[in-house]
Amino acid sequence: MAKKLRDNLSSGYFEAANRMTSKRARRRIVAYVESYDDVFFWRTVFSRFEDETRYFEVMLPSRGGLSRGKKPVLMNLLYAHVGRDMIACVDADYDWLLQGATGMSERVVKSPYVFHTYVYSIENFQCYAPSLHDVCVMVTLNDHAIFNFSDYLVAFSRAIFPLFVWNIWYYRQNRYGEFTMSDFNRVIETGNFNLKNPDACIANVRRKAGRMVGELERRNPDAKESYLALKAELKSMGVSPDCTYLYIQGHHLFNKVAVPMLTKVCNYLRQERENEITRNAVHGTQRRNELSSYGHSVSEVPMMLRRNTGYVESTPFLHLLEDVKAFLKIEDRQSDTAKLDTQRERI
Repeated sequence: MAKKLRDNLSSGYFEAANRMTSKRARRRIVAYVESYDDVFFWRTVFSRFEDETRYFEVMLPSRGGLSRGKKPVLMNLLYAHVGRDMIACVDADYDWLLQGATGMSERVVKSPYVFHTYVYSIENFQCYAPSLHDVCVMVTLNDHAIFNFSDYLVAFSRAIFPLFVWNIWYYRQNRYGEFTMSDFNRVIETGNFNLKNPDACIANVRRKAGRMVGELERRNPDAKESYLALKAELKSMGVSPDCTYLYIQGHHLFNKVAVPMLTKVCNYLRQERENEITRNAVHGTQRRNELSSYGHSVSEVPMMLRRNTGYVESTPFLHLLEDVKAFLKIEDRQSDTAKLDTQRERI
């Protein structure tokens, strides 16, 4: 019986359940997400839209066992069933940038009941540059600003932007096998991050990206016009050379760019705090106790980065909120119309 109920979940089911509840009860909107890691992110999205008339319940799809994290699984389950009481919430990946060039992209971009992150994934939001100093403070409990994360990620973004446009160009042309996302990620590897000389990392990426851009131009001598048109289109969508890092693969940004950089910065800040304790301690016992207390208070970079919510004022996140507002406005109008129709029938 339980399996039958799970297999027949649909927007109509939840609409019926809402109708059966008391008129004073709040309407429930089920928001299905891709994986466990997505639950908290989408909660930060929807909590601000809850009131005395509605609430959201963020959950994972239960159909098909414990498969998680694959957008095709989520979309295959939900696309036929989403509606005013059931919505799908997914990472944008490249689907938004492809603007309907594939079936999956078309569903993500055009369905009013499918919401996406605009940036590649939630990891990109977590690595939002203006919020990274706060992450360091959460990790080390040291508020000394020793590194400009925004300037570094702007420089990184500018170095990779021309190559990023080529990567999207190949995906738009349905020729992604010739220059895959993995190929792109290998080129933009920053190597060993050097806190004392971060410009060396950027220069290395710029050289590698420049060489690959030259190679792709030689492979595609007739692509100049379409490349420039795509470049202009991406800029019009908000994908500027200064913020390219938000649109590259999230796992790569998180694991290969942000975590190594933050780890070096946090190690320095942690050592600075420990030196301060050692310098100010009156005697050895106090020093040991303070160092022990501090050691138990600090955290690890990946954990704090995943808990980062400093992206809530970023342009892509605000765009996502506008989509939710538009959805709720349409639903509210439809609800009001339904109420008027019911009243007329009674008359």
